[in-house]
Formats: sequence, structure tokens, C-alpha cells
Amino acid sequence: MPTPILRVLLLLAALAAMPAHALTVEVDAPDEIKALLTQHLETARAARLGEKLDAEEIARLQRQSEQTARDLLATEGYFSPQVESAVERVGDDWRVDYRVDPGVRTTVRSVTLIFDGAVKTRADAAGMRARIERGFSLRQGMPFRQADWNAAKLGVLRPLLARTYPAAQLLASEARIDPAARAADLTLTIDSGPAFFYGEPVISGARRYPESIIRNLSPAKPDKPFRQQDLLDYQIALEASGYYSQATVRIEPDPTLAAAVPIRVEVVERPEKRFSVGVGVSTDTGARVQAGWLTRNIADRGLRLKLDARIETTQQSGTAELAWPRTSAGYENSLGTQLKHEEIKGQKTRSVLAVAKRSRTRGQIETTVSLQYQTEQQTIGDVVNERNQALTANYAWTQRTVGRAFYPRRGYVLTLQGGGAVAPLLTDTSFIRFYGRHTQYFQAGANGRLVLRGEFGSVLADTRNGIPTDFLFRAGGDNSVRGYAYQSLGHALAGGVESVRYLATGSVEYNYFFNRDWGMALFVDAGDAADTPSQLSPVFGYGFGARYRSPVGPVNLDLAYGEATRKFRLHFSLGVSF
Repeated sequence: MPTPILRVLLLLAALAAMPAHALTVEVDAPDEIKALLTQHLETARAARLGEKLDAEEIARLQRQSEQTARDLLATEGYFSPQVESAVERVGDDWRVDYRVDPGVRTTVRSVTLIFDGAVKTRADAAGMRARIERGFSLRQGMPFRQADWNAAKLGVLRPLLARTYPAAQLLASEARIDPAARAADLTLTIDSGPAFFYGEPVISGARRYPESIIRNLSPAKPDKPFRQQDLLDYQIALEASGYYSQATVRIEPDPTLAAAVPIRVEVVERPEKRFSVGVGVSTDTGARVQAGWLTRNIADRGLRLKLDARIETTQQSGTAELAWPRTSAGYENSLGTQLKHEEIKGQKTRSVLAVAKRSRTRGQIETTVSLQYQTEQQTIGDVVNERNQALTANYAWTQRTVGRAFYPRRGYVLTLQGGGAVAPLLTDTSFIRFYGRHTQYFQAGANGRLVLRGEFGSVLADTRNGIPTDFLFRAGGDNSVRGYAYQSLGHALAGGVESVRYLATGSVEYNYFFNRDWGMALFVDAGDAADTPSQLSPVFGYGFGARYRSPVGPVNLDLAYGEATRKFRLHFSLGVSF
């Protein structure tokens, strides 16, 4: 006699040897609904799973699938379909055939939006009501689909929730179907709730730094109408301030608090002190080593002191900056000083500067007003040995519409600068300086982008003698005219290249990205720097390169041919901070 275990094994082997009864399902329906039915009918699902079914189960699934087909078609706007099915045995297998005629699709005949709450009674809410009505996604004559109807109901709430009415809700919704006319009459009742106005911030997590920093960063001032974007901007400003590693900003949409809803701010503070080091290399300024020290709470007032030392092959600098927290008006004030030594293309400078700045960022636009004193010693071989100084008033305006992408594919960055100095107010030579740079990004196909860049600078003065070289111009290098050495385009002298009063450069670059991290580039650059506009004689550089989105930032490697020098030049940059 076989043992019980042996009998079980023999039974399993016998069952495995039995032929499986396959189930095949065919759906005859218009293409726009065939995939939907094939995906969701119970018989089709059983066929995909390879289930073994008897006649009774097949019949049950057949009937259930017919009802499922009618329900699915109703969600697509077909309320009077004809669904037929047949089951037949083909050898040891089953076959189920469906023939579906959906009929005529129901369309939207009318749309009625009924408003309730403050949006109905407030005198300034007429525009909001009109925008919601214009933006309703289902219009007369459009096909009625359940998915579209659900999306339309969410869509009417979105403008209310985003601005002034965060407690808005749908009180009622009705889609009345007229089967004979194959028409749908839609009605929505929207309760906006009360209008919400900001109260005071309620802050948690602030232990190290003054709460005034958080309050001053807020764009959501008391008594101002609620706006969801204000909370997002507030959170971004907190995290970008340098004091907080994380921030959460929200309100509770409680109608009883609408007159002065508290703004709940939760922050995680950064350490008070930070030491950082970094290394890098570029073909413009060579190898780089830098170290920085930052303390964020001098005198318990949130004042930031930053010390920075940088050593590069062609330039070395030491910087100190004392910065105040942003004021309630949005201004950031700072005082700074710098010692710098440069030796680039034969021009050597040793400079000392002191600067007072006031900056403000509003949305995409950043402005800076500064008063700066700079003195330098400039030498070029045995030809130039001068001391230059200037006390300048400067204004800078920058707009960025590119977000935070490493390699943006839309938007632009526009920078405009103006400034000047008047002798003899700590100034050797009176001058007025203008500078502008525009970089535009266009999407070019699914994986490409086009980058256009233009740059122009001018210094209006009787002579450039006595003007510090930081206010003058040279061209050439990674971000200027590739194919030429860094700052090699200017006034050529026996011992090097001198900075001049006019600059004009431009670039056209195409990038193609093979995947998220790797891409290639083709480019043409042109430009020159000279002492008068008539002397500007653009030289050209063109070539190709690689783009890599590294964990620490973008890495660009370009090989460019300088048409004027008839030489190839490699352009490369990489930096890592710790």
C-alpha cells in the first residue's frame, strides 16, 4: 500500500497531467471602446489569468460581463447600448464572443452653475464667478463622459481653493440624462464658504534664531486675502533664507477663523555655525581650493558673518561679509570687503574694495543697489603700471524665469546693470557703465533645447585710465567666446591683454539629451572687446561638447575651434563643495 504522502504526490501529478481548459474572449466593438471593454470585462480578466472554469461559472461571468459592459459604456456617455454575447465550446476549451453596438453618444445640452456663500454676495467676487463659468471644462455639445464630469467638478473648486475661499466645497451635483434626446443637463451648486483673510503667524521650531526673521519673510500680511501661492512663496523664502533647512506653511480652512486665519509655520533650524571647503577646476581660472566660515546669529539678532578664502591658479581672494536678516519690506542689507589678486593674460591686479548693498527679491526679479569703493594696482609687463580707484553707485536688475533646473529648457535670464563714478570723489576718472546679458532657452523637440545668449557692455568716459579693471571688459572663455583663452580678447599689448571699454558677445547652442543625465552640445560663439564700438571686430568659435547632470551640479566639457587663432581649445568646469 502506498503511504499517504505518496498518494498525495500521485494525485498532484495526475492533476498536472490533465489538460487545461483555455478560455478565449473576443470583443467586436468600435475601436474607441474596445480596449476599455477588453481590459475590464470579467470574462476577459479570467482569460488573461488562465483560470479553469466550468459551464456554470462561464455562464455567470458572461452575464456579469454584459452588465459591466453597459456600466462602462454609460461612463463614456453611451446610455442605450446593445450588448450581445455567445458562449461556445471549442474542443475542450471555451470561447465567449461579445458584440457591442454603443449607439449614439450622449452630449451636454446645458450647464448650470449655482453659487452660494461669500462668492455670491461679495461685490468684488463677480470676476471670480465669471472666471469659473468661462473655465468650466464641459461645454454645450461636448460628449458626456463620467471622467470628464468628475474633472469638471474638481475644476470649479480649484480657483476658489487657490484664492480667498479655501473652505469651498460642492453642495450638490447632478447630471440628468435624457435617453430619448441623448442629452445631459448638468447642474452644480458651489458653496465658497466665507472669504479668508490672514491673521498673525503661529510659529513652532524657532529656538536659535529670532522669530522676527520668520515674520519679516512672510508675504502673507495680516488682513490680506488668502492666496495659496503666498504660502508656497513663504515656504520657499524660509528655506532659501539660510536659517532653516525645512519649513512648512499652512492654514486651517476653518470657517470660524476666516476673519483672521492663523498662518501655521513650522521650521527646522540650521546649525548656527558652518565650516565648508571646496575644490574645483576649470579651463578659465585653473584649479581651485576654497574654504568658508559662516556664523548666523551675531548678537542674537540673526546677523550673518561670512568669511571666504579662495585660491585659484590665476586669482586669489579673501572676502568678509556681514548681512542682516531680511526686513519686513523685503530688503536685505549687507556690508562687505574683499582683497583680490589676479594675473590673467599678462594683466596683474591687486585690489581692495569695500561695499554696502541693499537687495530685494520679488517673485522672479532681484534688484540690488550698492555703493562701492575700490582701489587697485594694475601692471602689464613693462608697459602699464597704474593705480586706479573709484567710488561707484551701482544698480543691478535680474529676472529669472527658468526655475531651478540644471539644464532649463524654457524661460530666460536677463541681467541689466548701470553705475558710475564722479571725480574727484575718491575717483580718478569719471565714468558711466552699462551692462546687459540675456540668455534665452527654447525647447527643441522631446529631448533637445536651443540656447541663445547675447551680451553687451559699455563704459562712457574720456579715457579708461584710472578706472578699475573690474568695471572694464575682456572677452573669451567658457561663458564668453569658446575657442579662445579666458579674457584673451581685449587691447593687446606687448606684455598681455588690457581691459577695455566695450564688449559684445553672442552664442547659439543646441543640446540633445540622451537620457536624464547625459547630453551633447553643438555651438557657435562670437564676440570681441575693444575701446570703441567701431573697433569691435567679432571673432568666431565653434565646436561640440558633452553635458552631464552630476550630483553636485552641471558639468560641461566643450572642444571649440577658434577661427582667428586656428587652434582647438578644451573648455571644462567642475566644482565640489563639502
